[in-house]
Formats: sequence, C-alpha cells, structure tokens
Amino acid sequence: MSLPVHTTGVVGRAETKRGGGEETLSGCFFGVARMRQLSSLLQGLARSMALGKERKEEEQGTVLRTSGTLRGEGSGTLAAVWSRRGEKGTNQDCSVVWEGFGCQEDTIFCGIFDGHGQWGHYVSKAVRDSLPPSLVRRWQEAVTLASLINGEKKLCHSQFDLWKQSYLAAAAAVDEELRRSRRLDAVNSGSTALSIIKKGDTMVIANVGDSRAVLGTTSDDGSIAAVQLTVDFKPNLPQEKARIVQCKGRVYCDEDEPGVHRVWLPDREARGLAMSRAFGDYCVKDYGVISAPEVTQRRITARDQFVILATDGVWDVVSNEEAVQIVAATPEREKAAKRLVQWAVRAWRRKRRGYAVDDCSAICLFFHHSPPS
Repeated sequence: MSLPVHTTGVVGRAETKRGGGEETLSGCFFGVARMRQLSSLLQGLARSMALGKERKEEEQGTVLRTSGTLRGEGSGTLAAVWSRRGEKGTNQDCSVVWEGFGCQEDTIFCGIFDGHGQWGHYVSKAVRDSLPPSLVRRWQEAVTLASLINGEKKLCHSQFDLWKQSYLAAAAAVDEELRRSRRLDAVNSGSTALSIIKKGDTMVIANVGDSRAVLGTTSDDGSIAAVQLTVDFKPNLPQEKARIVQCKGRVYCDEDEPGVHRVWLPDREARGLAMSRAFGDYCVKDYGVISAPEVTQRRITARDQFVILATDGVWDVVSNEEAVQIVAATPEREKAAKRLVQWAVRAWRRKRRGYAVDDCSAICLFFHHSPPS
C-alpha cells in the first residue's frame, strides 16, 4: 500500500539577527581581543544551535517527513513527495523537505535517503534527522568566520565554497556519530543521502550513494529535456574503483548478479556493497567506501522547471527522459511524485519479472508558479 498523505501546517519561525558589519578584518593576523571576539561568537553560535536542535520541529519552519506536498511561502516552489514500500520487507527509504531552512525564508532543503542492510531503515532515518541540522550549524559557523575574516562584501563570492565545506564537515560528523552510536548497528547496514538546497535562483546539490537528481528544463523547441545533475556512485566507476583497490578492497560482479558491481572485502566472501559511497557500512569503510558527498551547484534559469530526487528503485527501471516526461505531463503538480513512483512500480513488474520490487521514492521540486490551465 502507498503511504498516506500528511502535511504540516505553517508555524512560527525562529529569526536570526545579523550585525551591521561595520568593522571587518582584512588580514590573516588577529589581535588577542579580536581572537577572543571570534571565539566568543563561535561559542555563542554553537550554544544557540545546540539549543535550537533540541527545540520542537515546529519552531524551525515547515518540515515534511512523509508522503505529501509542501508549498513554499511567498514563492512559486512546490515540493511533492511520495514513497512506496517494495517487496523486500520494511521500507528503507525516507525523505525530508524543510521550507525556511536555516531560518531563511527563501531557502528550501530537500533530501532523500535509501537504507540498505538489516538495519538500513534505522540508518536512513538517523541520517535524515542528523544531517540537516548538522549542516545548518556548520554553515552558520562558516559564514560567521568568513564574514569576520573577509568582510561582507567579499562573502557573497564564496557562498558555494561555504556550502561545500559545510556539507563535507557535516557528512563526516554524521558518519562518525553513527559509528559511535550504541543504539544503532551500522557495521553491515548503511544509507545513501541525496539532497539539494535551493536558495533564490541557486541550487546546491550533494550526493552520497546511488540515488539521483535529474533536472527538467525547457528546450529550444519547447519540449522538456532531462539533465542529470548527479553521479550514481557505483564501485566500477574508474576513480571510485581506483580508490577502493588502493585501499585493498575488491570490485567485481558475482556470478548470480551479472552487471552488478560490488565492493568486497579482501579476505572474506561476505556479501559486497553495490555502491562506493554511503553512510554507515563500517565493515568496508577501511577498504575505500567513503561518506564524503560530491557537492556541485547550478544556477536556475527561467527554462528550468523542476528537479526530481529519487532512489535507485525508480532509476533502475525508469530513464531520466521518461521521468521528466511523466512529471511534466502530470496535470496536478501535487500528484507528480506519486505518479512517477507508481509508474516505476509497474515498470518493475513489467521489465524485471521474477525480481522483488524495490522501495521506490521520489521528491519533485517545482521552481515556478504553475501556468494557468
């Protein structure tokens, strides 16, 4: 059965106040007083973010964690989310859409996570719950530090660099948190993590694993074209395989799974991992599997209509072009993700008879107001 639709109401937002930036630091050397000022600011920020993490979700903006829709306040953005359990047991996919991300009204965060292994459904939810607040905390710390060193005028030229370093730091922290957890066994279980941050006309994309983001954009002839924004991190990709082999891991296809490359331990035949990047999976972390995301950005133009984030259960049976056509042809945008997932489930039964249908989940984020019917 499909998951029921739930939406969250619009609630109060926390507001942040930023200093006027009358004084900036231009050099690499700080006086003792200035260093104390920096230390005090960062400590205060860390304390406030720690307190904010403990607050109720309703105090942080509008958050959607289940199938449903979320419409951006005062903008044309609309996010449609849908997930359907496959035939392998518990649904290990999960997602989050956060409007007003980082207490910024024009910013939305969308993330989709695909667990694997015995406890994959717990790992994917843990990453979903930990990664966004960890990212916000590190981004705000990075912005504070950069503004003190470079000044507000130069800060706008390095926004992507700040997001990238924040993503890398947050991913490393979340993976280490999972490793140390006494409540969760992530040795032989793990999760992918694909997310985007849309702020104004800029989109930052971060990917760990083999989920995929695909853009739907208008071509010169008026048709909708597909542009793949992420790489499916499979072990047989040249740079991924080189890293794994250098770390003494092995990459090959099992006889029972032709075409499915996995990462195998050097001295054991325990079932390998079919991706080269993941959270958790500590049994293979010493052999080239990493949790570092690939972080990219894209400027959204008037031609760009929407972006699809989906787990591999969708992309295993639906092409990029098919996906954007399905979404573009859905009259009611609120039903776009559901229609795409239902299409994928039917494709599994048609194209892969004899195989259990995988969990299928998708987020469709529309950038502009829908045209009049």
